[in-house]
Parts: sequence; structure tokens; C-alpha cells
Amino acid sequence: MLKQRKDGGFLGQPTWLWSLGALLVGLALSVLAAALHHDALSRADRVRLDRLAERSFDSVESQLQTCGLLVRSVQALFLSSDEVTPAEFEAIYANLRPREQFPSLQAMAFSLRTDRPAPDAAPDGREHYITTLAAPRAGNDMLFGLDIATQPANLAAARFARDADRPVMSAPFQLVQRAGMPGPSDGVTIRLPVFSSGPPPRDLNERRRREVGSLAASFRVSRLISDALPAETRERFSVEVLDVTDGARHLLFVDDEDGQEPAPEAAAAATYTHELAFGGRTWRIEAHPRAVADPSAWLPALTFGIGVLASLLLATLAWSIAGTRARALALAGDMAAQFRQSEERFRALNELLPALVMLARADDNVLVYANQACRDRFGIADDLAGVRLADLIEEPTLRARVASLAGSPDGIINESARLHGPNQASFWATLSVSSITLGELPHLLAVANDITELRVLSEELSYQASHDSLTSLYNRREFERRIDAAIAALDAGGPAWALLYMDLDQFKLINDTSGHYAGDQLLAQLATLLAGLLPEEAVVGRLGGDEFAILLENSDETRAMALAERIRLEIDGYVFGWEQRNYTISASIGVVMMKGPGLSQRTLLAHADTACYMAKERGRNRVHLFSEDDSATAQRRSEMEWAGRIRQALSDGRFLLHFQELAPLWHGERTEGVHVEMLVRLRDESGALVPPGAFIPAAERFGLMPQLDRWVVQTTLANFNRLHPSGKAIKLCAINLSGPTFEDNAFADFVLEALEAHGVSPQRICFEITETAAVSNMARAVEFMQRLRAAGCKFSLDDFGSGMASFGYLKNLPVDFIKIDGSFIRHIETDPVSYSIVRAVTDIGHQLGLQVIGEWVADERARDLLRGLSVDYAQGFAIHRPEAALCFRDPPKA
Repeated sequence: MLKQRKDGGFLGQPTWLWSLGALLVGLALSVLAAALHHDALSRADRVRLDRLAERSFDSVESQLQTCGLLVRSVQALFLSSDEVTPAEFEAIYANLRPREQFPSLQAMAFSLRTDRPAPDAAPDGREHYITTLAAPRAGNDMLFGLDIATQPANLAAARFARDADRPVMSAPFQLVQRAGMPGPSDGVTIRLPVFSSGPPPRDLNERRRREVGSLAASFRVSRLISDALPAETRERFSVEVLDVTDGARHLLFVDDEDGQEPAPEAAAAATYTHELAFGGRTWRIEAHPRAVADPSAWLPALTFGIGVLASLLLATLAWSIAGTRARALALAGDMAAQFRQSEERFRALNELLPALVMLARADDNVLVYANQACRDRFGIADDLAGVRLADLIEEPTLRARVASLAGSPDGIINESARLHGPNQASFWATLSVSSITLGELPHLLAVANDITELRVLSEELSYQASHDSLTSLYNRREFERRIDAAIAALDAGGPAWALLYMDLDQFKLINDTSGHYAGDQLLAQLATLLAGLLPEEAVVGRLGGDEFAILLENSDETRAMALAERIRLEIDGYVFGWEQRNYTISASIGVVMMKGPGLSQRTLLAHADTACYMAKERGRNRVHLFSEDDSATAQRRSEMEWAGRIRQALSDGRFLLHFQELAPLWHGERTEGVHVEMLVRLRDESGALVPPGAFIPAAERFGLMPQLDRWVVQTTLANFNRLHPSGKAIKLCAINLSGPTFEDNAFADFVLEALEAHGVSPQRICFEITETAAVSNMARAVEFMQRLRAAGCKFSLDDFGSGMASFGYLKNLPVDFIKIDGSFIRHIETDPVSYSIVRAVTDIGHQLGLQVIGEWVADERARDLLRGLSVDYAQGFAIHRPEAALCFRDPPKA
């Protein structure tokens, strides 16, 4: 207890001295806190400036890259057309609406390369580029006839773009359109060459020889940079942009019009600089921080003021304590009583907590306190009976860490651990142990929460996510992840791996004769059989159906083939019994060796599937090692076999028709009929449905498509009123035609005779031909289409964009519909380029008076995006899944 003198002082010192000392200490701490607060705010502001400068540099660079893409998009018009008219040039400009994104854009122009400087001037033996096209025309009339050879910076950019065949930016120069106008007249152009039609030039000489002109976009460079910079950048920085390509410093842009001085903190800091390389030019961007008012600058003063107030209160408290002994003793007594009451309340509350709370001595780890939940969970007596905290922990390493925690510099442990009491089962818990001091003695405070149920549930979910529920083997997703890990090990220089791909032979027979449950039982038994055959390091998974795959680490061809042969023999000798039936089982196994870096999961699985297919092709129940020649061999053999099978299927009448509906996006549901597309399918010898991708390539390769197309047309027209199962009338029926079919001179007469014979209106028939087929023989395609259009038939250009994708062809092809290739629709939600292509095709199609169809619509989001782009029809699984035509359905059972 403190000793009090008769004069009111303590420990021999006057009362006022204690109060003054407390005040001085408080003021010193207040000054320190204010200084630290100010330093923290300054550092935070510097970090914000660093990030803002970096974002500003990225914005300017992104703006230039987008300008290059703009010129590249217009270049596509020239690449797809032998001659671009002024109307077409202005149409593509109007469609792109570039000034919405680039207010700094002055003009888009095309300059024709010639040896004459002007129409009325004599040749001088030099290259000249005479501007013949420009958009917008308003404000750019003086560009027409301009020879860019008179502008050295512009001419240099044109030549550089031609030789490099990539976007090139000119040095800054005066734009002729800005002559005599207020404001800066600085300008740059971004150029791309335009070559004559044909394959891309292979070298520099061919590019120079085939160049027909130069395409350019001219920009006001100061406005271009100003638009790219974020508004916050203009507020916080004075920005200068210089062209330093040739070593000199040509000023392009400066933003210091408000005349603010640099911030005092930023005056000593280095200017933010960034060199940006684009189109053969190098720009240097310099950002100087401005002096701006910091809204948080008053906070350190507030901190100091609070400290001063606290110091005064502390001095007052010291005066009060030192001056009144009786009051202090009374207050101490009251506080002691309140503390005892608080401790009693704390103990009562702690006893009721569901968490496990323990207190142990640090020297011997013996518990001195455990709440009721802890005693019940561990089965500990109320007197604790010398129980040690570390003994409750199951894992030896963690137990040792807890035992030595009092001397550890960390002083705290947070872990998930298994705990157990004397003669009690262990359980999972989150354990927090910290070192504390009570009564000048070190103790350990531990708090635990039982998470056994949560842990078990987490492990079950993890297992279900990576294992096949039927066989308990790895599922396809987990097995593919293991393949990726093996590829990563190979890329790091690890040993070779082997991939075994196994498919059961005639597994469908068991499902068809004994049911799918029997097939599932067979797969489960085979999974157990495989587990006993494979070495410990092997990874086995079920990829789906009756397909299994095995990964074998550190394996050569001999070991892999020996294991595959052993598996084949074990399965070959296995007899599966089910409901008084016995089945002999066999398997075809493909083996792929994984050697060296650069492999891909998709390629490995494709090779393994090919090897397994080759094993089946060679008689089943065998092992085949993949080699590079297997893919071509399998394809040729498969196509040769399919040619004979297609002829036999036509003879046996095993072809059938499916249909898929198209939905209008803007006109609502049509009550007068439906719009469908007919799809050909094939049933194999066993009655299984064969997708078109399996036999169409062979039919095209061996010249069978005209015969197959005739069957489709004849069958569709003969059953025209028995196609849709709902009985709805067919408003428009689309039929696909291959290229060789419409090249047949007799096919148009065949169609017209079939239409008349079956009484089908030609206006209800639409023939679909692919873009590639139509362009490959344009004259024959136009003749064929005009012949049938004269009778009333309609035509659709299918897969538009998958081949040459030229808008110029649409003017020459007499079509009614454009069907955008599904590869663009599939990525319309995630790929901005696909979205822009769909929008451009739709806009140009509508300008030509055509209706636009989007195929491969897989979800409602894609459907909504197409509707927003004014696409007329949608086709895909989100609209309707293909189903058999009514005339090819089995009659209902009585």
C-alpha cells in the first residue's frame, strides 16, 4: 500500500509533483501518437498515388491498343472484298460508331498506293498514297486527293506498317483538317496496310509487291490522351506525355492548367514515369503529384487534442489520488468488492459456456481450472486430480508445443487437433492455447470447441466430390486432376508415366438383357478386382459408363503393357453371374506412354481413346499401344467401313429424321405454325442411334451426300403433315444441303417434281447451305438458288462466320436468312469479340433485308443477349432439343 505523508504527499514527494509528472508524460505520449498518425496517413496517401499512377499508365496503353483494334476491324472489310465502295466504307464506319468511344478520332481514311503524285502530275518514280476514301465526310473533305507522301511522319508510318504488317503509329504532325481551327492541331495516325486478295504475304518483298493501299485512323493526340486518363489522375497529378522515339522529347500532352504546386510530401519524391511502346513509337508519361487538400489532415491534430484531454484527466486523477487518502482507501475497498463480485459473475458465466475452457500452470501443465462443459466432455472429476493439459492432446508434436508454450516467443497456438480425456474416445476440436500471467505466475489458458460433426461432414463431401459413388474409384474430374499433376511432374523433369484406358466389350448386352442394375453390380465388382491387381502407386478412376483409366508412375512400355495384359487376362477369366445367367467378360485396353514436357490432358485422353478403339477394331479383348500413326489409321478405316454401312443403311431403310424447333425472339409465338430444321440420324445394325458426326464425314468423303440429301428431301416432303408430333402446321421447314448436292444439275428438277408430287407449297421450304460450300462455287450456287427461289423456295446461309466470313458475299447470294455460326453464340457471354461479331452480322444482315438466326443457344442468358442484339430467331438446346419426327415414331401400344 502507498504511504501518505502528513502534508498530503506520497513517498516523500509533494502532491503537485505527481500531478505535473502525469501531465508531462501524457503530453509526450500525445505528441508521439499524433506524429505516428500523421506518418501513417502520409504513407497511405503515397500508396494511393502509386496505384493511381499505375492505373493511369495502363489506361493510356489500353486506349492505344483499342485504337489499333479499331483500325484492324475496318481492315477486315478490305480483306473480305476486292473493292470497297465509298458507301460500304461509310456504312462500316457508321456501324462501328467509333466516335462514341474515341471522341479524339478525326477521320478513318484509305489511301491508294500509286506511282503518280496526283492525277495531273508526271511520274517521279516514288511511292505515293492518294486518299480516296474518308469517313466521316463532314469536316474531312480536304482529305480526298491528299497525298500522304507530303506528310513525312504519315508516310513513314505507312511504310513501316506495310513492312511489319501490324498497326503502326506515326510521329506527331499537324492534321490538315485542323488547319486554321482553334485548339491544338497536333495529330497522329495509326495505320495498317491493305494487300491484294490471296493468301497472306509470306515475306517483306511480297508485302511490298502486293500492297494496294494504306488504311489509317487519325486522332487528335492531346484529346486521345486526355480521354484515356481517369478523372482522379487529372486531380492528383500534373501529367506530361512526350514522344521519345528518336531520343528527342516531343511534347504531346501536358495537364497543369490549374497551376497547382507539387505537394510538399511529393516534392522530394521521384516523378512517376512510364515508357509505353506501341506501333513503333515510344511515349514517355510523366506524372507529377499536385498539392491537394487532404480531408484527413486534421485527424493527427484531433489525436493530439484527445491526448491532451486525456493528459489533463490523468493529471487530475493523480492529484485526486495523491490528495485524499481516506477517499482512496474507500475507493480501493469498493473496487475490491466489485472485483470479487465481477470474478464471481465471470466464474458463474464461464461454467455455463458450451466451449471447453481450461487453465493450467505453465511449469507442470497441470490443470487448475476447467469449466463444466470441459469436465463433462473429458470425463474429468471436479477436483481435476492432477490432469495435465498436454495429456488431453492426441498428436505428439502439438502436445510438445503446448508443453513448452510458456517459453515460446509466440505465446499462442491456434490449431485443429484431436483431443481425448482419460478412457475417452478422441474427437476433433479447434484448440486455442495462450500464455498468460495470473498473480505473477505464468499460466496457460486453453479454449476448445468440438467440431467432430463438421469435420466428418467436410470429409464426406470431399470424398463424394472426388470419387465415383458406384465403384468408390476416383471420378472423371479427380482423375483428370491427377493427369494434370502427372503432366506438371513431367514438365518439371520427372520420370515417364503410362495411361491405360479400358473399355468393356459388349457391356451393353448385359444392360439390355439383365437390366442396368446388373450392369452396375458388374462395374462395382470389376472395381474391386482392379484394386487387387494394381500396384500401390497406381491411380485408377471410372471415367463414365464402362470406361476405366489407370495412371502408372515411373513406368516404361514393357511394364505398362505387362500390367495391361495382366488386367485383360484377369477380366477375360472373370465370370459374372446374375439371376441364373452367366456372362463372360472381356475388355479392350489402350496404352499411352507419357514422356517429356508439353503434353496436354485433352490430347492424352484422345490418344488413349484412339488406342482403345484400335484394340476394339482389331477384334476386342486385346491391348494396344498407341503410336502417332494410330489416329490416321483409325480414321481411314472407320470412314471406309462407314461408306459401306451408309449404302447398306439406305438399302435397309435405317435412316430417320429428327427435327429441332426455332423460336422467334421478337415476334412472339406464332399461332399459324412452327419453324423447324430437319436433322438426319441413323440406326446401326443393333438398333442404336448413331449421331451424324459419325457418318456424315464419310458420306462427304466418298460422294454419298447427294444420295443422302435426296432421301432427306423426298422423305420430308412425303411426310410433311406428319413431322411435328403436336399436329401443328409447319410454317417453314429447313433442309440442309451439301456442296456436291447443289452442284448436281438434276437436283433442282428433282426438288420441283417432289414438291408438286406431294403437294407441298415451295414457300414452306427453306434450304440451308453452308457459307464455305456456297463460296467455293459461287456461280453454281447462285444459279441453283435462283432456280428454286423462282418457284418460291427460301434459302439460308448456314454457319456464317466459320469459313471466309465475308459480308461482300451476302450481296451476291440470293438468301433469305443468315445463320450465325454457333462458335460465336457459345462464347457471346464471355468473349467481347464474339459479341461484337454477332452484333455486326445482325446489323448488316438487317440492312440487306435478311433475317438472322443464332444457333447453339444453350441457356436463357444467351437468348436474352441475342434478343438485345435484335436477332430474329434462336435455335439450340435452350429452345428445343432434337426429337424424332412423328412419322418415325413407334405407334402407341394398345
